[in-house]
Amino acid sequence: MTKVSIILPCRNEEKTIAICIRKIKAGMQKINMSEYEIIVSDSSVDDSPDIAKRSGAKVVKHDKEGYGYALLEGFKIAKGDYLIMADADDTYDFLDIDRFIKELDKGYDLVIGSRFKGKIKDGAMPWLHKYIGNPMLSLILSLLFGKKISDSHSGFRAIKRDSFEKLDLKTKGMEFASEMIIKAIKKNIKIKEIPIIYHKRIGESKLESFNDGWKHLRFMLLYSPNFLFLIPGLLFFIFGIIILFVFTLGPARLLGINFDIHPSLLGSLFSIMGYQILMLWLFTKTFLYTTLDEKSKFLTKFYKILNLEKTLMVGLFIFLMGLIINLYILYFWLITDLGELNTLRFAILASTIIILGIQTIFGGFFISILGIKK
Repeated sequence: MTKVSIILPCRNEEKTIAICIRKIKAGMQKINMSEYEIIVSDSSVDDSPDIAKRSGAKVVKHDKEGYGYALLEGFKIAKGDYLIMADADDTYDFLDIDRFIKELDKGYDLVIGSRFKGKIKDGAMPWLHKYIGNPMLSLILSLLFGKKISDSHSGFRAIKRDSFEKLDLKTKGMEFASEMIIKAIKKNIKIKEIPIIYHKRIGESKLESFNDGWKHLRFMLLYSPNFLFLIPGLLFFIFGIIILFVFTLGPARLLGINFDIHPSLLGSLFSIMGYQILMLWLFTKTFLYTTLDEKSKFLTKFYKILNLEKTLMVGLFIFLMGLIINLYILYFWLITDLGELNTLRFAILASTIIILGIQTIFGGFFISILGIKK
C-alpha cells in the first residue's frame, strides 16, 4: 500500500493545529488509509508543537521562519511515497484529502488545490489578494512558462516523492510555492488542478502582501530570462541601431521636427544598452544550461556553431570595423591640415562599434568560463 506523508508548516497555530490533525485523520479514515504520517514542521513560540504531539503528529522543531524552510524541514523526515502539504490554519478542508490521492493514483505527479476553480468563503481572502494579487501572479506565471495555472499560490498540494526529488527545491520563503510549479513545468512533470473550498482562517495571517508578492514575481523573472533580458534587449538594440545609422547619414526631419546629431547619441546609448542586456541573457541561459542542467536546443546548436575562438574572431572583426572608421576620421583630419572636423556622427558610430566589439570579446571569455563544466 502507498504510504502518505502529510506535512503542515506551522508557526503559532495553537488554535487550529489540533483541528487540522483531527480532520486529516478523519479524511484518511474515510478511504481506509492506515499507512500515513502527519508531520508538523514548527517554528512556533506558543503551544502549537505540544498540542501537535498530543494530537498524534510528529513534530520537527527548527525555530526558523519561512514557509519554504518549514516545508523542506518536514520533507526531510517524510517517509511517504505521496507527499501532501497544507497550511495549519484550518483554511483547507482535509476531509477532501482523498481527492488528491486519487489524482496521484491516476498518474498525475503534482496535484494543486485551486481555490479559484472552487470556492473562496466570505472573508477567507483579502480583496487585494482575491481580485488582484493572486490572479495577476498566476497569470504572469502562466504566460512566462506556458502552462495555465489558476492558483499558483495555493498551499494545498500533493506530489509524488520521486517527482519532488527531481525538483530539488531551494527557496526558503513564500516563493517556494512558485518554485515548485515552475520547476515542475520545466521538468515536464504532470500537473493537475482540482477545485477546493477555501475557508476563513482563525487567528492572524502571516502573509506580507507586497513583500511576498514581490518575492514571487522576482523568482518568476529570474527563471524566465527570455522575458527579463531577451525581449527588452532586442527592442533596445534594434531601436538603437536604426536610430544610429539613420542619423549617421545626416540630419532628418520626422513628424515635422528637425533632428540633427543628438539622436545619434541616443541611438548609441540604446544600442550599447540593448547589446549588454542581450549578453546578460546569454550569460543567464548558459548558467541555467551548464549549472542547473536546464535543457536548451538553442544553446546546444549555438555552442556547436560559435565556440570561444569564433566568438573572439567576430568580436575582433567588429572592433576593427570601428577602428577603421576612426582611422578614416584621423586621415581626413590630417589631410585638412588639422583643421575643423565635421565627422562627429561617424565618431559616435565608430565608438559604438568598438564598444560592441570589446563586449563581444570579453563576453565570449565569460561565457566560456560559465560553460567550462560542459
